[in-house]
Amino acid sequence: MNSYLQIHPADNVLVALQDLQAGTKITFNGQEIELLQNTPAKHKFLINDINSGEPVIMYGVLVAKAVTTIRQGGIMTTENVVHDANAFHEKEGSQQWQAPDISKWKDRTFMGYQRADGQVGTRNYWLVIPLVFCENRNVSVIKTAFEKGLGFAPAEIYNEQVTDLVELYKKGDLEAIKQYEAGAASNTDKRSKIFPNIDGIKFLTHEGGCGGTRQDSDALCALLAGYIHHPNVAGATVLSLGCQHAQVSILQEAVKKLNPSFNKPILVYEQQKSPSEFSMLSSAIKDTFLALVAANKDTRQPSPLSKLVIGLECGGSDGFSGISANPAVGHTSDLLVALGGTSILSEFPELCGVEQELINRCTTENTSEKFIRIMRAYENQAQSVGSGFYMNPSPGNIKDGLITDAIKSAGAAKKGGTSPVTDVLDYTEYVTKPGLNLLCTPGNDVESTSAEVGSGANVVLFTTGLGTPTGNPIAPVVKLATNTKLATRMPDIIDIDTGSIISGQHSIADMGEQILEYVIQTASGEVHTKAELLHQDDFIPWKRGVSL
Repeated sequence: MNSYLQIHPADNVLVALQDLQAGTKITFNGQEIELLQNTPAKHKFLINDINSGEPVIMYGVLVAKAVTTIRQGGIMTTENVVHDANAFHEKEGSQQWQAPDISKWKDRTFMGYQRADGQVGTRNYWLVIPLVFCENRNVSVIKTAFEKGLGFAPAEIYNEQVTDLVELYKKGDLEAIKQYEAGAASNTDKRSKIFPNIDGIKFLTHEGGCGGTRQDSDALCALLAGYIHHPNVAGATVLSLGCQHAQVSILQEAVKKLNPSFNKPILVYEQQKSPSEFSMLSSAIKDTFLALVAANKDTRQPSPLSKLVIGLECGGSDGFSGISANPAVGHTSDLLVALGGTSILSEFPELCGVEQELINRCTTENTSEKFIRIMRAYENQAQSVGSGFYMNPSPGNIKDGLITDAIKSAGAAKKGGTSPVTDVLDYTEYVTKPGLNLLCTPGNDVESTSAEVGSGANVVLFTTGLGTPTGNPIAPVVKLATNTKLATRMPDIIDIDTGSIISGQHSIADMGEQILEYVIQTASGEVHTKAELLHQDDFIPWKRGVSL
């Protein structure tokens, strides 16, 4: 295994692939470089001296500028560099894409749920959603009733631990409590014996629908409409209070906008028009049960890979993200696009500094102009409240080598591969064009993943370097570790280890192909992701205020 890496020939920094001690001497391009400080794996050190104000280049783009002189072999830190990125402008020329070889997949299919509108689901769920936070408690009542009644409820392993501790306490055995060790959880797919063709009932509670701006309520309805329209959903039960901003009519219009011929069942219950809460919930439970009987008739059918829509997401990123997992996922995206499928790259604050490359990859002027317009509006909104994209990296990101937002962004954008950008979507807009789509979301893991699925992703590829337990209620989220240490330390949340790219055992292309095979198995229901098995049903709508 090499001890360092130059990502792009134009870079003036090298990435440490393992912990390197001060005084270590390496040879690069015929010159000897002595490290001036201890350099942890994932961090960067300078190839040559640079002075204050001079650029730091990584991934072949501007990612920072020095604020003091940094000597050859010196490490980049938040004290000696600050965020800097190239400006962007209108589209320059056209680019020719060299698509990867897809011969081994051209006749492949996955087993999916074929919907009347032509979409294909990778799961078959029923949704229960509130239009306003006032109904969250009622949704929870229905959740308890259905999950326990139909066998979808997760094992109550932690309740059992408390029961054990209570029994020891009753015996007065405090020493036994101190020595108590819980048995390891065994997570398996919880499938109803009553409805074997239904993957579960999912419940999307949230804190919106009223009390905020009308724009936020409209956006919430649009997002919920995307979930109802989603191919992984057979139908929905909707609870409304009645007086809130997020009216049933707004949701219905949002659904109709997505599909004028929409024919899935939507069961609506409005509490302020019901004789009692008991009456409303009892009706909702009975009607939902009857709808499940019908949804259980859906079965998986062989479907072309072009019906796959993958979300490209990252969270808890580290200094290896842009070297291993992200480019591997990017190659998977390129393979799927070449097969006629669709991918969605989101998190606009994490595209800072690579905008021009994405603009130049847009297939039309209108597409590139829309991307420019949304990016500039988002950045201006952030600046108006005293913030900016430069504040995006978290303390964990910085500790693990992502010193500036531009470094983080240059690596994050690798998830989008090299294919042309066929469309740009604002928040809650739904994918309609095959190919790589750019979706405006914040960098917040759950807000962004929620949005990707609301825009049509039926599988999400989620890379992480630090370990993030994010999932989604209706779409399987495949968690990919950027490094083997993480995969070994947190095997309960990691599905795929891409650390073999860092060690040199696999190429990016090899790993990208392995990921596609895993996606096909997951989409077919042959594999359930760790996030699914752990019931990590994270869902957070984005209030269009500043959220980085």
